[in-house]
Amino acid sequence: MTNLRDQLQGLWLPLITPFHDGDLDEPSLRRLTRHYASSPVEGLVLGATSGEGMSLCMKELERLVSVVRGEVAASCRNLPLCLGLSGASTNMMKDLLDETADWPIDGYLIASPYYTRPSQRGLLQHFMALADHAAWPIVLYNIPYRSAVNLTNETLLALAAHPNIVGMKDCCADRAQSIDFIDRRPAGFRVLTGEDAQAFDALSDGADGAILLSAHLETETFAAIRTLLQQGNREAALAAWRSVAGLTKLLFAEPSPAPAKHWLWRQGLIESPEVRLPMVEVSADLATWLDAEIECRAPRVLRTARTLSPFSRGEATGA
Repeated sequence: MTNLRDQLQGLWLPLITPFHDGDLDEPSLRRLTRHYASSPVEGLVLGATSGEGMSLCMKELERLVSVVRGEVAASCRNLPLCLGLSGASTNMMKDLLDETADWPIDGYLIASPYYTRPSQRGLLQHFMALADHAAWPIVLYNIPYRSAVNLTNETLLALAAHPNIVGMKDCCADRAQSIDFIDRRPAGFRVLTGEDAQAFDALSDGADGAILLSAHLETETFAAIRTLLQQGNREAALAAWRSVAGLTKLLFAEPSPAPAKHWLWRQGLIESPEVRLPMVEVSADLATWLDAEIECRAPRVLRTARTLSPFSRGEATGA
């Protein structure tokens, strides 16, 4: 296991969870993990939004962690793993922390409680209670357009003082708030943006890294953007960003992660573009749009990719 505070920087990938015929697709999961373990990502988030974690039972979630940890270990890379957790009840979240305390992870990514819309005082007490209870460090996930509550900077600063809260995935969608927090955060507290379409701005503003679904594609380019900014080469970083900025919109043209799964399926990295209800696979129109972009970016991949309809459940060849 790693020191998460030190490792929480650079490009992280919120790994999608592959399914086939309703089940966790372990061969595809192993293939994905090996692929990204050889890429310039600094860590993986498992079972969060992009990983359809709320559709996984505990046995599946545990198996997901076990398979990924095994493949990462076999790759000889020291990639940290964060487990995504969410829930509206503090006591039930404590139970989840207990149940996962001995899993081979390095930390948790925990979103604000959804639907209940607690006050800032309630949010503070909720996360403090979880941080006191957790066996592993916590990364806060501030995403008010999904949880219906925003962690204000005053609340975040109070939470950042807790020794077991080491960073934040920032999806507040308010650049002024993000800049203010980056400027005022305590030393060593990490901020990673989770807003794919605003990633360049966030990195330019001082974010320590990014957790991006879009980085399932063109991973090297997304990783290079921060490196170039750190080197002071903003012009090259902006050119790299412009080459992938369209992907950050295309992959969210319909509810995520369906578009990314379609792309990965066409690349041969996963056996099926399957998602679990209430998520559905991409529409025929978006499938056509995605396939055209794949052909434009990687014609050889498309020629050797699956020829089945994206809506087929039939047998498909692997990569």
